[in-house]
Amino acid sequence: MVCTNYSYQVNIKFILLCCFLLTTRQLYSQSLPDVYGYRHLQTVFKGDTVDILIRSKKGDEQVPKPLFLFCQGSLPQPLVIRYDDNGRESIGNVFVFNPDSLAQHYHLAIISKAYVPLIADHKNLNPDFTYSDSTGQFPKQYLERYYLDYYVNRNIAVIRFLQRQPWISQKQLVVAGHSEGSTIAAKIASVFPRVTHLIYSGGNPQGRMLTMITRERAHETDSSSGVPTAFDRWEKISADPQNMNRSFGDSYKVTNDFSIPPARYLNQLKIPVLITFGTRDAGVPYIDLFHTEIIRLHKTNFTFKEYIGTEHNYFPLKSNGEPDYDIFNWDKVAEDWRTWLLSQR
Repeated sequence: MVCTNYSYQVNIKFILLCCFLLTTRQLYSQSLPDVYGYRHLQTVFKGDTVDILIRSKKGDEQVPKPLFLFCQGSLPQPLVIRYDDNGRESIGNVFVFNPDSLAQHYHLAIISKAYVPLIADHKNLNPDFTYSDSTGQFPKQYLERYYLDYYVNRNIAVIRFLQRQPWISQKQLVVAGHSEGSTIAAKIASVFPRVTHLIYSGGNPQGRMLTMITRERAHETDSSSGVPTAFDRWEKISADPQNMNRSFGDSYKVTNDFSIPPARYLNQLKIPVLITFGTRDAGVPYIDLFHTEIIRLHKTNFTFKEYIGTEHNYFPLKSNGEPDYDIFNWDKVAEDWRTWLLSQR
């Protein structure tokens, strides 16, 4: 009789656990109301609610197409920024570029930063469009999760979640990333074998620290240079690379993680890789170095696409060296991505 009761109790607990898991999965598999024409989905990663926006061709929302995941750059910026345009509400580009061309062939996904609102009014953000909480600082929970492997593992969990949806085709999986997102995308491709194509945009294959040093070199004068200070900081970071203290800006761990040369991840790949960059970006010498190495090693799975005279975000430079924000090249870049992807088929 004792054995029977114990077995019964175990079975009841097992059934309740299964019901809880099924209920939880169902809750986070349901679509939320659309957000300005984007489907809004949520899932959970390590107890954190993760917001995902999906762009699909109108009318094709349930048509099976491959997933195109875009990993955005640094800073805690909301995905949807609202503006008051002379009394009319408008929003900025969620994907930086217009996603409609790529949506002909893919369902595009972008993931909100941890503990940063999905939607915010422009007037409530900092001048660089970043979000600060009631203390005037970046949210503590965001900063605690701001390191490379959190975003790599979270994004992989999101990919797995999305690929369970009936409207996601398994035939292809494109991961793209710009700036900081390029490192995240490259590492995802190196550890997650489902990725079939990688787009590496505006990155430095030798890592963040060398970009920082290059920028210091560009501003040095005959009598002053910030380079020695940068090397002193790098020595401290290397001595304590897991330190998450944020008293002096980015933690040592963040800088260390993103300074591990992404070339290590890229060199592992046998899938098609497109590398795009502006030729006036600080990381260009290291892209050229990587390009020469790819040629030396006779690797044929890499394509390099440069945008002459443009900076990190593909804006051309004026004669005074400042970006010309009136000339927007991101849509051209995205169209070149689409052309490249179609050529790979």
